[in-house]
Amino acid sequence: MKKILLLGVFSCLTLFARAGVEIIEARGWLESAYVKFSPVNGAKTYNVYVKGGQYADFTKIDNELVRNYGSYGRADVVGLQAGAYTIKIVPVNAGGAEIASQEATTSELEVLNYSREGFAFMNGYAPGAYNSDGTLKDGAKVFYVTKNTAKTITTTVKTGSKDSNITTCTGIQTIIDAYQKGYDTTPVAFRFIGLITKDDLDKISSSEEGLQVKGKKADSPMNMTFEGIGDDATVHGFGFLVRNCKGVEFRNFAIMRCMDDCISLDTDNSNIWIHHTDQFYGTHGSGDHAKGDGATDLKSDSKFVTVSYNRYWDTGKSNLFGMKSESGPNYISYDHNWFDHSDSRHPRVRTMSVHVWNNYFDNCAKYGVGATSGASVFVENNYFLKTKKPILSSGQGTDAQGSGTFSGENGGMIKAYGNYFDKTIANFKYYTQNNPASTGYDAYETASRDEKVPETEVTKKGGTAYNNFDTDASVMYTYNPVAAADVPALVTGYYGAGRLNHGDFTYTFPDNVGNDDTDSAYDTTLASMLDNYQSSFVGFFDGETTGIESIANSQEPMANSQYYNLAGQRVANGQKPTAKGLYIINGKKVAIK
Repeated sequence: MKKILLLGVFSCLTLFARAGVEIIEARGWLESAYVKFSPVNGAKTYNVYVKGGQYADFTKIDNELVRNYGSYGRADVVGLQAGAYTIKIVPVNAGGAEIASQEATTSELEVLNYSREGFAFMNGYAPGAYNSDGTLKDGAKVFYVTKNTAKTITTTVKTGSKDSNITTCTGIQTIIDAYQKGYDTTPVAFRFIGLITKDDLDKISSSEEGLQVKGKKADSPMNMTFEGIGDDATVHGFGFLVRNCKGVEFRNFAIMRCMDDCISLDTDNSNIWIHHTDQFYGTHGSGDHAKGDGATDLKSDSKFVTVSYNRYWDTGKSNLFGMKSESGPNYISYDHNWFDHSDSRHPRVRTMSVHVWNNYFDNCAKYGVGATSGASVFVENNYFLKTKKPILSSGQGTDAQGSGTFSGENGGMIKAYGNYFDKTIANFKYYTQNNPASTGYDAYETASRDEKVPETEVTKKGGTAYNNFDTDASVMYTYNPVAAADVPALVTGYYGAGRLNHGDFTYTFPDNVGNDDTDSAYDTTLASMLDNYQSSFVGFFDGETTGIESIANSQEPMANSQYYNLAGQRVANGQKPTAKGLYIINGKKVAIK
């Protein structure tokens, strides 16, 4: 694999043993593939090889991609072109020799490309550390970030104009900060493994958000990807602030209990790609901050951004796009996201031009899309299930029927085509220009996606017209929407929104007797699960561990011990669970054998 690999120092951990590698599960995904396997007698670690796509012969993957999950091993291969691949697992004994007689090979696994339809990819641009075909860019650095290495990963960064201006940097935030000097544009992939908390970091450079990614000046090339490995990569207790950056990507990890926003694009960013993440409650506050502040926010001339295939879990103020100082038009694409019982701002748009397409609005309690302050928003082929006030423009249509949602701001113009409204609340009314009211309409409904909105159509408040960005060939990208009726299955499917396999965190929102669409209350059960969440990642073979402890069957728990499973669900109090496996007891990860 063509890159620079940065490794850590590790200690030893062994799995339960049996004879011969047995493949438990194997599957290809998006630019990646994985295999779960049983351990074997006499193996200290495992070498894992991949063949197919860009690899004509079996090629060894990085040791950190091969991990121990207690009762099984797992290997994830990332950075793959679309194609068919096979993965081979070979046990290695204590002397470092491979035990070929006990190896196993998967059948062919199909790997697809991520969808790169959106403004972030204009003119063929590839945000982050990866090429458009899914492979790492030439010379890319890779950092494997765990709870134990976030403070210790080390590299050199050019921090001045002279060739001699090389600085050795240690810790994830320290490394990111060094790139702010603007002299080093080496692509970097930060690969998160397991659970990483704010206390695990070397420092944070944003006291409001957490990890800060900042360029030297507006739209500075950064070429950074922040990605999760497998289906359990999670950051907890912090989020990300991006400023003055071009070419940053976030993918395949969860963000729980962030400080303010999960991801905030704040000031002069471009070509940013946020996709396949799971975003949860932030810090619990009062009033409209009960679920935290925002989830994904774009502000202050952030432009050419794609927010796609993300899952928002009951978030309150989900997405704010634009403030009041943007020079515009700040093109944003927003597709295939799953708003899973979230409340509002999907998105709330000021000043910007936003394409909202093929999203699944699943029991949204306050409103779906909102447009204000002269924004132009094209809402296309979305599926609205039990969503209160699906489409709103400030001060007109539905928003003019009551006290108003947007603090008296001027309206934004919305073009709508091909959307589907399913099981909407009682007395639902969708106002269009074909069914006019004296107060105006929610959206200008067109007969085709290519139809322009006449310049004579303006907002009731502010008198602004739609800019028809979506029919301008010099601006618009190529994309292939599915019909709205097909969106729920696509977005909730295997290649849909959120992490690989929809992540390791499971929770079913309660059925509030048909009133999910009006219930925006803070979910204390979900909150407790987030607060107690632990990854099932144990460590690397012949390497780093995460401090797991063991409790034998004969050992009794301490009085009033509280057991939780790794999803954060409480399973016992004062007695030991009967099932074997990994649990959290009094804040410590333990194995019941």
